[in-house]
Amino acid sequence: MLKKRVITALWGLPLVIVAVWFSCPEYPFPLFSLFFAVWGVLAALEFYRMTGVSSSVPLTVFGLVAVLLFITYPHCTFPLALPVLLTATVVLSLFMIVPMRTREGVFARWAWMVAGVIYIGWLLSLLVRVRLEETAGFPHAGRNLIFLVLFSNFASDTMAFFIGKAFGRHKLAPQISPGKTWEGAFAGLCGGIIVGMLFALDSPLRVFGSLWQAGLIGGVISIFGQLGDLAESLLKRNTGVKDSGSFLAGHGGFLDRLDSVLLAGVVVFLYRVFVAIMV
Repeated sequence: MLKKRVITALWGLPLVIVAVWFSCPEYPFPLFSLFFAVWGVLAALEFYRMTGVSSSVPLTVFGLVAVLLFITYPHCTFPLALPVLLTATVVLSLFMIVPMRTREGVFARWAWMVAGVIYIGWLLSLLVRVRLEETAGFPHAGRNLIFLVLFSNFASDTMAFFIGKAFGRHKLAPQISPGKTWEGAFAGLCGGIIVGMLFALDSPLRVFGSLWQAGLIGGVISIFGQLGDLAESLLKRNTGVKDSGSFLAGHGGFLDRLDSVLLAGVVVFLYRVFVAIMV
């Protein structure tokens, strides 16, 4: 199991780094948005299979298209793009389900379809918006904030996994994820803080002016990431599946690798909003 996780990380991590680094606004091609648009659509497909939406092909296709549009909408310069997109997603999909012949469970599937659009499409769009930022007090702030999310989250997951496995005694949420422990969660928090502090050092990745601020954001990223992981674990338990998919050997599916990033990305988005307001 561990060997498979390492092998997948060895080819997957460089792809993510390239997608984050060689993307607009520093480069002309939106590689980051394209990469996460594909990943998000595949994760949404897994989500729809887990929740039963995939039994309705029209709703599934509509949801996947909506997820794609939400992820990429930050590239649109139209100021009302988001409310128009949200309104169209809700209203048009309602028009779609009304004439359906199969009525049993259709509204539940519609609700899960919309939930998938918001959970995956909307939250990933926040990361795209952050990546498109050219400056926030430091050069390439958008790029570096994305790296902060990914590296802090990776450190948090890794520390929680190994420390929890070696020293974990007290269950964190036994009814949701029996393998997670308080010891592992605390180790993950420490990992997020340590990696976050690296982004305050004098380097091309610097995005904070002080160590305490960097450590705080790194710690909050770890907390939100672990919450996202638990939320998806609860979803999997409620839908009776072990993993969202099996494409990523040792890691599960696309949604399994995205669950913690989705909520962790909210932290840097809100941090960016706060910085914009203060400046």
